[in-house]
Amino acid sequence: MGVDHPDPEEAVGRRVSCDEERATVLYVGPVPPTAGLWYGVEWDNPERGKHDGNHEGVQYFTCRHPTGGSFVRPGKVSFGVDFLTVVRQKYTFDTEEVLSQEIFIFSKIFNWGKAKERSYENLPSVLLNRCEVNGAGAEGEIRETTPNVQWLDLCGTLLSCWEDVAAITQQLEHLEGLQLSNNRLRLPSDVPALCQAFCNLRALALNNCNLTWTQILECAPMWPQLEELSLEENNITELQRPEGVLQTLKNLNISSNPLEQNTALSVAALPRLEQLNLSKTGLSDIRFDDAAPGSQTDIFPALKNLRLDYNNITEWGVIDELGKLRSLEIFCCRGNHLVSSDGNPSTANQLLIAKLGKLKVLNHCEILVDERKGAEQDYIKMFGLEWLQAGGGSEPSREFTRQHPRYLSLIQKYGAPEEGMLKKWVPLALKNQLMKITFVFPDDPDRKQIEKKLPSSMEVQKLTYTTPKKLGTEYEIHSDLKTLQFYSIEDGDQVLVRWS
Repeated sequence: MGVDHPDPEEAVGRRVSCDEERATVLYVGPVPPTAGLWYGVEWDNPERGKHDGNHEGVQYFTCRHPTGGSFVRPGKVSFGVDFLTVVRQKYTFDTEEVLSQEIFIFSKIFNWGKAKERSYENLPSVLLNRCEVNGAGAEGEIRETTPNVQWLDLCGTLLSCWEDVAAITQQLEHLEGLQLSNNRLRLPSDVPALCQAFCNLRALALNNCNLTWTQILECAPMWPQLEELSLEENNITELQRPEGVLQTLKNLNISSNPLEQNTALSVAALPRLEQLNLSKTGLSDIRFDDAAPGSQTDIFPALKNLRLDYNNITEWGVIDELGKLRSLEIFCCRGNHLVSSDGNPSTANQLLIAKLGKLKVLNHCEILVDERKGAEQDYIKMFGLEWLQAGGGSEPSREFTRQHPRYLSLIQKYGAPEEGMLKKWVPLALKNQLMKITFVFPDDPDRKQIEKKLPSSMEVQKLTYTTPKKLGTEYEIHSDLKTLQFYSIEDGDQVLVRWS
């Protein structure tokens, strides 16, 4: 623990550490009937506290949470030490711990062990996660000691305000990435005065910092070159349009925030935004009303990568809306409730692939050419009867077009389905998904063949097969854990399977 404590009038607003927990001092003074000095603190973890600053009918300070506050004696808390003191304490040269340090944030890796000369001057990154850093220390000393730092992790420190952060970063002229998650920073009183301290910053993490979107926009002028911003687990409920700020942003993570979904499209005003993470935000609907079904929207013009994991999406119409995006190539939607008519997860994935024509990666898995072809052809068969009942041809009913905006383009790509094929397509009937499979054992010729009926959705691994439709030809199944249906083996085929 730090032994140097500020004067009582200077302690209010400072960050402290107590029993490995972080807190902010909100009151300094007596608490009758006890004698002596007390600090009234608001804990970052409200479960650590006992009250909201009210003691025996007197409101000494106010907390956001009803059990977020406590009174502690000054001797129990640490106010921390300056940046370089912590660096020197942690970075003892030639230790295996320091040499093996790697930082994986924003898809970048920094490894000090790869530096030609391991000295403070050559440090490309400084990792001070959960260290008790409280400020910059002597003016100019950081610039002289660690001038080449590109990535700085100050997660969960004792920094109290943005001015404290700026006093450090303004001495790191090569700084590109900054991790400030799990801090509680007072907003700056003079934002323009701090812009120079972050002028080269490209990546910034502010996860779990108790921030609102309005506060982010207030601070945003400090980061004129920012490309990646992570804001997980904050107090962001309502998004507003960024006017004149964050215009260079390419990657935005707002996951694990309780968003009002009708404000989610506000960030579409970011002209360069390529990656957006809206996972765990309670999202259930997205609408691009500027474009008709099957057309392209002007909203999110550069968006390539979208994550909507673990939301409340249940309607396939949401996926059709996403099909209007001009550039969507990577999509994740695990943990939602998108269910196909047969209840098969593999069929649901096929529907996602068929509905999102430009998609290249789904739920972190690359979509192969044959996989897309199979999904789109099955989609034609699956909804072919509905297409015929809606009028067929090139002008089916408006309702059918709304529900299946890609159907006509798929017919143009593969041709219209034959009516006889459509009558056989009954996804809900298990018997119509079974295939007769004959297993042979080439390494054991005395063993009898085994004939089984298996569902087409069954996953197979390291197999080869032949089919009577092309006698003499044996096809190799070379991709692990693909379904039999994936290989376009039609219902009713007798398939000879060889274990390879």
